[in-house]
Amino acid sequence: MRQIWITRAGPPEVLQVKEAADPAPSAGEVRIRVEASGVNFADIMGRMGVYPDLPPIPVVPGYEVGGRIDAVASGIDPSWIGRDVIAMTRFGGYADVVCVPVKQIFPRPAALSALEGAAIPVNYFTAWQLVVVMGSLKAGETVLIHSVGGGVGIAATQIAKHIGARVIGTASASKHDEMGALGVDHLIDYRTEDFETRTREITNGRGVELILDAVGGESWKKGYRVLAPTGRLGMFGVSSIASGKERNILSMLSMLAGTPWFQFNPLGLMNANKGVFGVNLGHMWDEIDRMQGWGEALLELAARGIVKPKVAASFKFDEAAKAHHFIQDRRNVGKVLLVP
Repeated sequence: MRQIWITRAGPPEVLQVKEAADPAPSAGEVRIRVEASGVNFADIMGRMGVYPDLPPIPVVPGYEVGGRIDAVASGIDPSWIGRDVIAMTRFGGYADVVCVPVKQIFPRPAALSALEGAAIPVNYFTAWQLVVVMGSLKAGETVLIHSVGGGVGIAATQIAKHIGARVIGTASASKHDEMGALGVDHLIDYRTEDFETRTREITNGRGVELILDAVGGESWKKGYRVLAPTGRLGMFGVSSIASGKERNILSMLSMLAGTPWFQFNPLGLMNANKGVFGVNLGHMWDEIDRMQGWGEALLELAARGIVKPKVAASFKFDEAAKAHHFIQDRRNVGKVLLVP
């Protein structure tokens, strides 16, 4: 098999393709011939050396794949062999063959291609946890989604619109037409406009009921201020620390300095009638049975055409560095994938 390794912390060029023997599924596992692997910001932060959950380098990153099962361990229903599936991987997903526990696989609906299927687990499960499970978004409410053109942003938009909510999104101006066509009601150019000011204008001063923010630092502070009474701030990343393509201590310190440590205190939250919560899908492995339910709900929506992943670009394994550059240059509208 072929795998993409992070050989050391650094720029995208530290990613290298290496050969290895095909693995055999262990007890409780199936083996998948991978047709597409998802690229996520966690992989990029891991490559930069700023993702604490990454196993020791050198390591094969990757949280999700789409492909076809070609082998199962003893005791696993052999009817899985030959089925098209989507799978969650706990690292190791940048490979053309993976073995995963059977609990981490989902049959791929015929409505989705293998590439679209590989775009489901991280982005859509994260969006579901943010919008439905913890964000409790309701019809008629307003959600502000940062980086709305990214994989999570598009997933959250589709889910929010299905619920009947209004969506405000931040994105560079070059993405506004495309995001408007995908259902975003109001767009803010984060490069030239202050999202706090514009959000107040759009909502006639009321603010929003839910914010999805993976930027961190000062963005959390401003977002908290623009929450309406009973509003919730969902935090799921700190992309502001990745201002360049290698680890930058100044960016990390700036993010920490801008974090509203003293606003998010029990008395302040009670007095403001606001909520703050965090999401890290990579820490939900002990809740895999719950996530099976999320997956079933999302794939049912996919079968109906309500959930429809948007693939921004796909890259061959030997172009993995280009895939990371593509995301960090903020060129993607939707999911970036690696194709063996």
